This record gives sequence, structure tokens and C-alpha cells, in this order.
Amino acid sequence: MADARVDLFVIGGGSGGVRAARIAAGYGASVLVAEEYRMGGTCVIRGCVPKKLMVYASHVRHELDEAAGFGWTIPEATFDWATLIANKDKEIARLEAAYTANVEKSGARIVKTRAVFEDAHTLRLGTGERVTAAHVLIATGGAPNHGDAIPGIEHVISSNEVFHLPALPKRIVIQGGGYIALEFACIFAGLGSDVTVVYRGENILRGFDEDVRAHVRGEMEKSGITILTGCVVTRVDKHGDVFTTHLSSGSSIASDRVMFAIGRHPNVKGLGLDNAGVALNPVNGGIAVDAFSRTSVPHIYAVGDVTQRINLTPVAIREGHAFADTVFGGRPTRVDHNDIPTAVFTQPEVGTVGLTEAEARAQYTHVDIYKASFRPLKATLSGSESRVLMKLIVDGRTDRILGCHIVGPEAGELIQVVGIAVKMKATKADFDATVAVHPTAAEELVTLRTPTARHVREAAE
Repeated sequence: MADARVDLFVIGGGSGGVRAARIAAGYGASVLVAEEYRMGGTCVIRGCVPKKLMVYASHVRHELDEAAGFGWTIPEATFDWATLIANKDKEIARLEAAYTANVEKSGARIVKTRAVFEDAHTLRLGTGERVTAAHVLIATGGAPNHGDAIPGIEHVISSNEVFHLPALPKRIVIQGGGYIALEFACIFAGLGSDVTVVYRGENILRGFDEDVRAHVRGEMEKSGITILTGCVVTRVDKHGDVFTTHLSSGSSIASDRVMFAIGRHPNVKGLGLDNAGVALNPVNGGIAVDAFSRTSVPHIYAVGDVTQRINLTPVAIREGHAFADTVFGGRPTRVDHNDIPTAVFTQPEVGTVGLTEAEARAQYTHVDIYKASFRPLKATLSGSESRVLMKLIVDGRTDRILGCHIVGPEAGELIQVVGIAVKMKATKADFDATVAVHPTAAEELVTLRTPTARHVREAAE
């Protein structure tokens, strides 16, 4: 490709960049997308999509274990890791091709190479060509962060490598207490591995509602996962095929793999941001942006995880679309980052939207809590001891639903629908007026009549 000029140059072929490129091209802009790895970004290639496929695989074991109560006699099942990985890879390749085709159908072009700023309007490609762009969108996402280097860090894998392990580890140690660490802990446990989770905090899922944190931990431990909190990994030794993980508590654990999932950092290294004058947020290290995703340089924008706002794929997509509407569609659009529903695909699953109880009590003077914990109908025959948690946070003055938290089967599916109601500022009376669907676990959301707690905070004088 010879040196070129374009209306929009997108750095990164992930969800946010692809959406922005397609919408901008639809408005008639000339668009070039540079992606140095694979189209689809973290979510499609080595994130949410392959992870969810592995979650499905791990569920099968639970279904088999619970089948006897429903009259099924099933011969002993065997699991083949290589088959799962091969089928997963085939699906990811299909999705990558679809992402590529959709971008090209929109009229945008793709170059499979790295792009670096030479100045605020000029990008140098890995092939040596230069591109001059009227606007630039940075959508390079994030990357695993192993934290401070420790002895033996070279033996540790991240969420990048975990999708390509040659064999299912019989024993694995996972450091971290957030989405990625806990989801993979449940995946490996469901596939038959002996799993130990190590987390520095006092409890897992920091930032989530306290009842959710306690419930998920209890259910994970009930399923056989060991969770060690209040400690960190200080060293990893390798002896043949066995790893020994040393903890700050003084204990050590032998395993076949050690994985760190302790956070992700914005993927800004080596982009030449200084050459363009693009500033970083001093608090989180992401690219600093305003409400319209504009950086410190007026014609350069950034969306998605590279900004360290809310690191979720649908948010990146929404931000990318809003950017294109704003810059090329003549429709200035801000993204509302409030009340975004999200799910954690642990076992059991978590779905949450809106405020936690602690957040609500800090922001509102009157807060009512409605909560239920119960064994679902299926458990009466399956023999499972797993319990479902449903929790509503309500403004005691206006009756508006401030938050909803669900732990149980299909919580992610449920919270998507509940998220609409919360976004529409539904009240508890609206929930109460909705006829239940019986028999379902979700009917608890519209049959919770009596508050389990009422909190009143006196206004400071």
C-alpha cells in the first residue's frame, strides 16, 4: 500500500474499533483499520467468546452429576481437552473472518500491521508506509498485567495463554479475585481440575455487592474450589513438570499450572502517543478522554479498554458507535455509563445492574433492601445444594429500583432484561404489579413483598 490519506484511521480491530469503522464508513468517510494481531480483538479472540464456550463445556459435568435424580443412568463420561480447544479455535476463526468481512463490506479497509504515531496526523505502518489521517481513533484495548515481578514469573500464564494449553491441568493455582480469575477457576473445576484461588483482599469480587461476594464464595467453596484470601504469590518454582507456588502466608502449593489474573492495563505502549501529544490519565494510566471520547488532541479519540473507563465489550461498541455518530454523522452523542448491566460467568453465574447496597446507602438517605436466598426447583430432584440469591436495592423515598443483584443459573440472561427496567427508572411498585412467571427462579424478583432491611441515614447538619 502506497502512502495514503484517509478521513479516519482506526488503531485496533477489536469490538470498539470495528464498530466505529463500520459506522463511519457508512457515513461516507474513507476509513483504514490497522490490526497487528487478529481481527475481533480481545473479546472475540482470547476473551469473552472463547471463555463462554469453555464455560458451556464445564457445565456438562454438573448436568451429568445431577441427571440421576431425574431418572437418567449415564455411563461414566470422559472429557477430551484437545477436542474442546480445536472446536473453540474453529469457531473463533469463523468469527474473525466475519469481523473482517463486515468491515470490508462497509467500505473500510484493513491493514494487518502495527501502526505508530509519527505526529498528530501521521501514522507509520509496520510495512514502512505512512498514512495521513484527518481523525484517528485509538481502540487498542488492554493486556494482562502480572503486577510486580516476582521470582519465577516466567512460569506464570495469563488469560492469553490459557486458551491454548496443550492439556487440561490436573491442578492449577490462579491468583486473582475478579471476573477472569473466578471464571477460569470455575471452568477448570467443572472440567475436573483441582483449583486453588489466591487473592490479596479479604474477599473475592471487589466492588460487587457484599451479599453477592459472600454468596459466590460460599458456592465456589461448596463445589470444591479452595479460596485463599489475604495473601499473595511471592515466588513460583519449577521442578520438572511441577510448579511450586509460595505464598506470603508462608504456605506453598504444588500444581501443574500457575495462572495470574490480577488485572489488565491499557495497551498504550509503543503507540507513539508522545509524538502525537496524547495525554494519559494519571490516575488509571488509560488514555484521558472527555464525554465524547476526545483525547487531549482535538482530532484524536479513544474508546474501549484503552481508556480504562468501564472495561466491557458492549461499552466499547457503544463508545465506538457514538464516536462515529459524533464526528462523521453530525449527531454529537455521549455514552451514558450509568446503570450498565454486567455478568460474571462463574458457577453459579452473577448478574448485576445499578448500585450495590453500600453505594446506595452512601448516596441515599433511605434505602430498602429486598433479598431472598433459596434452592431452585431443579435442586429438589437433582440433589444439588446450590442456592440462588436475588436482591433488590430500593430508594426508600421514591420507591425507584437502584440496583438488582442475582446469583444463580442464567443470571446474565436475567440481568439483561432487568437492566432495561432499571434504566427506565422502574419502581418497586412496578415490579410488584408484574405478574410472576411460575415456576421460575426469576419470579422472586416480582414477589418480594417485605423488606429484609431498611436503612435511614440522618442528613449531616
